[in-house]
Amino acid sequence: MSIIVIGTGPAGIQAAIHAARGKTAVTMIGKRTNSAMYGAHVENYFGIPGRTEGSEILNTGIEQAVSFGSKHIEENVIAMERSGDVFIVRTESGNEIEGKAVILASGISRTKLNVPGEKEFFGKGVSYCASCDCNFYKGKRVAVVGDESEAAASAELMTRYASAVFWITKDTKASDVMIKKAADAGAEIISENLAEIMGKEKVTRIKFTDTSMLNVDGVFIELGGRSSSDLAMDIDVMPNADGTINVNEKCETSVSGVFACGDITGKPWQIAKAVGQGAVAGMNALAYVKGDKNVG
Repeated sequence: MSIIVIGTGPAGIQAAIHAARGKTAVTMIGKRTNSAMYGAHVENYFGIPGRTEGSEILNTGIEQAVSFGSKHIEENVIAMERSGDVFIVRTESGNEIEGKAVILASGISRTKLNVPGEKEFFGKGVSYCASCDCNFYKGKRVAVVGDESEAAASAELMTRYASAVFWITKDTKASDVMIKKAADAGAEIISENLAEIMGKEKVTRIKFTDTSMLNVDGVFIELGGRSSSDLAMDIDVMPNADGTINVNEKCETSVSGVFACGDITGKPWQIAKAVGQGAVAGMNALAYVKGDKNVG
């Protein structure tokens, strides 16, 4: 049975390297461009003189993990579930991967849309997690904003709760499978850019760049893939109020077989810490699937 690593940032890559070196099947899932490190400049990490592009380090790290036997699927994860002692991970193309252990390493940050009203109405109609807040919008009109498959998945999800769902996507990058799912479920796809979120005490409408308006009760901003904290709830790991996940010294969460490392475990948000935790998580996930209790 394999180990599934969700995330291709420093923590996830290092976890995959350590786990794969143990001669166990490892599948690393995630788009490298989703890592906060991808567009960053690195100059304070051990062994890297001067300033280096974060994308170069990530590309090298992924190649290294693959060279040790890890498989890399460059897709977003849209859902997870637990069936007994087996974890099932679903990706945007419809792939299902099963594993005995999961390492959550896809980060914590939520990409902001940065439009007027977004900050003001956060928690008053603006949400960054459809799976978290869907129950609050039963019978209401909602907009889902985003171009990736996560937005498509959220739009499809919200059709089960809301009376009307509008998926706002100007430059759709979602897979054909996810676009069809959203459309077949009844989500109306609007090819336009959102310019402003409006209301008084709560969200009542949105404005597009062409100045047209649409009445909605809620706006779900889903830019990129789901964070580790969102995915954790799918498998009964409850994040803290700030989105972080508690782990012990072995990077174990409260659910057996689920490990977490990197930014999702809290500050400091530094590469060195992420890599160190990735090594710990990788080794202990490997020990878990092999039944070795002596790894520390």
